[in-house]
Amino acid sequence: MVPRLSPQRAGRILIGTLLGGSLACCIMALRAGRAHAEYDPTTPSQRQVYSKSVAEHYNYRFGADKPFLPSLATTDTGEFINPRAFPTAKYCGHCHQEAHTEWRQSAHANSFRTPWYTRNVNLLMAEKGIEFARHCEGCHNPTALTSGAMTKGSPINRKFDEDGVTCSVCHSIQRVDTRGTGSYVLAQPAVLVDEHDQPIYGDVSDKEILAHLDRHSKAVMKDFYHQSEYCSACHKAALPRQLNDYKWQRAIFLYDEWQLSSFAKESPLPFYVKDSVSTCQTCHMPREPLGAAASDYGAKDGKLASHRWLGANTIMSKFYNYDTQMEKTIAFLRNGVFNVDIFGLEKSDGKADGKMIAPLGTQNFAIAPGDILTASIVIQNKGIAHSHVPEQRDMYESWVEFEAKDASGKTLTHSGIIEPNGDLDPRAHSFTNRLVNVKGEINDLHQVWNNRVVAYNNTIASGRSQIVRYQFKVPADAKGPITITAKVNYRRFDQHFMDFAMGKHYEEPVVEMAARTRTLNLGDNPANAPDPQDNKEWMRWNNFGIAMLDAQQYAESVHAFERVVLLRPDYADAFTNIAIANFSWQRYDDSRTALDKALKLSPHNARALYYLALVERNQGNLDAAIADLREVITQFPRSRDAHRELGFSLYQQRKYDEARVEYENLQSIDPDDLAAHYILSIVYRRLGMKEQASREAAAFADQKDDPTASTYALEFLRKHHEIASESVPWHTHSDFAPQQQIEGVLPAAQ
Repeated sequence: MVPRLSPQRAGRILIGTLLGGSLACCIMALRAGRAHAEYDPTTPSQRQVYSKSVAEHYNYRFGADKPFLPSLATTDTGEFINPRAFPTAKYCGHCHQEAHTEWRQSAHANSFRTPWYTRNVNLLMAEKGIEFARHCEGCHNPTALTSGAMTKGSPINRKFDEDGVTCSVCHSIQRVDTRGTGSYVLAQPAVLVDEHDQPIYGDVSDKEILAHLDRHSKAVMKDFYHQSEYCSACHKAALPRQLNDYKWQRAIFLYDEWQLSSFAKESPLPFYVKDSVSTCQTCHMPREPLGAAASDYGAKDGKLASHRWLGANTIMSKFYNYDTQMEKTIAFLRNGVFNVDIFGLEKSDGKADGKMIAPLGTQNFAIAPGDILTASIVIQNKGIAHSHVPEQRDMYESWVEFEAKDASGKTLTHSGIIEPNGDLDPRAHSFTNRLVNVKGEINDLHQVWNNRVVAYNNTIASGRSQIVRYQFKVPADAKGPITITAKVNYRRFDQHFMDFAMGKHYEEPVVEMAARTRTLNLGDNPANAPDPQDNKEWMRWNNFGIAMLDAQQYAESVHAFERVVLLRPDYADAFTNIAIANFSWQRYDDSRTALDKALKLSPHNARALYYLALVERNQGNLDAAIADLREVITQFPRSRDAHRELGFSLYQQRKYDEARVEYENLQSIDPDDLAAHYILSIVYRRLGMKEQASREAAAFADQKDDPTASTYALEFLRKHHEIASESVPWHTHSDFAPQQQIEGVLPAAQ
């Protein structure tokens, strides 16, 4: 029997039921809200919960307060960041379609997943442990590092590996310094700030962002993102003691090379002067017009800062079939980077040395069958703000290819060929270095953690030149004319490393970056009009002089710069260059004479004053040296060399407070300057600053050169005669046996 209810009771029950249902819904909603908050990785409280949970199983091998070493990266609070708090690149691509498309094909997007990187870092982890790979992941995979995934047995889902260095990483960096090796501070990402400029974490709709673009910009942009110092956090690196169980070693230093170059305009010392400042972003993130079909809210006036970060990574473009990236990378590599000058020719009949005919094209000469010819090729690095090759010089591969042929096509000599197995001719002139371990063997798979010494370094610094010499004989049956060609070639990796990375032989694209060809008649070769491919004659001599200076051929360098004076008597730097060569040759009086002439032409010239100060100090006139260096710093306040030399001059006068200021200024530019560590360790102690003195002394002890390390290099070079000559600044590539080679001499200036 169903009980009957009065209308009043029925109403009360209905209302109660509705209220109860509503309350239940509210309670469920509140519980759902709490559950969401509990698992929402973006809330500050849950970041702490997440960080503590990671810490429970994390290997703090390098110290409980140093969770990210050997990388110098850290987070704003020192806590880990849940990887789910990083918005994906796809999310950013909703509004930044073109930037996302470009980024996907860039080295940043592929910084972790490429087989050549993972194969190499797996070597490190297998040999030493995953925690040592934090050194690498600070720049190759910041999300992995800051999330705490770089520990054995980590349960963290690493789907973020596919995105490498993603948008929300770069745009969440709060500050950097110029130590490198990941010297940045990363905050939890936020794509919007509120009206009080406080970050809004978590998902934010496109509509809300577009309604508050000013607040979006505040959240994701910083003024220093436009400066080279920003890039220095990762495009500069060291190998610390924690990684190699040995000592601190400088590894890559693109920022320092840029800061010292003419592109930065922060130093008076480069051989050539640029009209305006070029930062890393100027070359690698130029503003480019959007294509007709492209769309991006980040564009201004129809132009977008390129997110391709074009450089030299040709193998990535091939492996992932990034055709557009490959096309643009090749164009970038060929865009006025080098000048190749077949500068001079020495000839001999095998009985007497010949004098150099130079610059080729400006003088009459004759060639006959049986002549032994030595061609001097001058390679000028005119378009890069850092050295060539940069960064991983032990496995990146760029070299000079030289070939001489007669009219019948017969090869008279050929250096720099690619052998059938893909290896480069071991006797080729390669812009590389050789990392050697404690066994006196080469670290051929980029095992930098085992490195002890660099056997030699053949890279070309920004704005400088290098001479490469080739010797061959003109056969008796040669058919004229003879064509000689010099090229600068590049491929991403040497073949041995490439095959290791891929687990099989893998053919790489080779890019011809620059080339020059000259034709030599058998018989008379009259002088001819200047070739548009060549620099002006004074600059050809100037580049030759720079190359001879770096080859430690000081007399020849002086003679070359004297030729520049004859061609441009009003060029003050020609006299300064003569002074530099004489100073290197320890001919200080001659150096002073040339500097006086430079300063007469260009009073207060900072470059001349810098070298004049060195001469004055060498001659015992410290007061004059200090005055000149102060004037240099007035013109170039960020000249690290001027601060270093002024600090040392003041130290010699026992003006310790003033010396301290200069060396601290130097450390603000380069925190790892070895001279600064050494002198400050003394100065601080004499000023009673014992704690600071101990810190600097420890840094100097860790970073100074190991005097025994050269024995490993000598052992390596002793075993490898085919490349040992590359360690000698002045040498000749020849098909003759060493005792048969003919060494010519440069005539004195007329």
